Amino acid sequence: MTSPILELKELDVHYGPIQALKKVSLHIDEGETVSLIGSNGAGKSTLLMSIFGQPRASGGHILYRGVDITQKSSHYIASNGIAQSPEGRRVFPDMTVEENLMMGTIPIGDKHASEDMQRMYDLFPRLKERRTQRAMTMSGGEQQMLAIARALMSRPKLLLLDEPSLGLAPIVVKQIFATLRELAKTGMTIFLVEQNANHALRLSDRAYVMVNGEIRLTGSGKDLLSNQEVRSAYLGGH
Repeated sequence: MTSPILELKELDVHYGPIQALKKVSLHIDEGETVSLIGSNGAGKSTLLMSIFGQPRASGGHILYRGVDITQKSSHYIASNGIAQSPEGRRVFPDMTVEENLMMGTIPIGDKHASEDMQRMYDLFPRLKERRTQRAMTMSGGEQQMLAIARALMSRPKLLLLDEPSLGLAPIVVKQIFATLRELAKTGMTIFLVEQNANHALRLSDRAYVMVNGEIRLTGSGKDLLSNQEVRSAYLGGH
């Protein structure tokens, strides 16, 4: 039996005296799409950021491909195959699309930049149309596409996505999730933090439900979609 690509073991995270994550354990296998759902403030983004050591875990362990990365630097983590598309997109506003994409190559160097940039334009045709445009002049949906593409430029083994649908129009959310579905078909391992439980669970092989910094439920995406507790809390009862 192969070990998971990512494993969190009894992870604790504090912000000063406040405990944000409490004994969180989860795992992601290679090639899986796994989502973490929960209400705003549940600790989902904290969990994703803690994988990169910001904030540092105050207890427990984070294992990536069997190696304990709990105390490793963010640069070490990024250069060893984990990439993150952060909440709020955080593209470089004064840089063009192409310049933003080049920033994504920093962890691995620019040897494959031309080839990978073309791949990003195939995946997100809108970015090709906007390639010389400054990111600040683009729509929220285009910026989200750019944030994901920038993360992919480092050729990650594991892609972390933090609230990719946040603040986007429903039609754009559908486009983003359709692209994530295509990525998953290529064998990309995806860990998705998302408030839009309906889209997240339909995309995911498995999912975890977080409440107040703790994992309360886990199961396949399909099972959690039909779980009455999940439907009532996160799907409006539908």
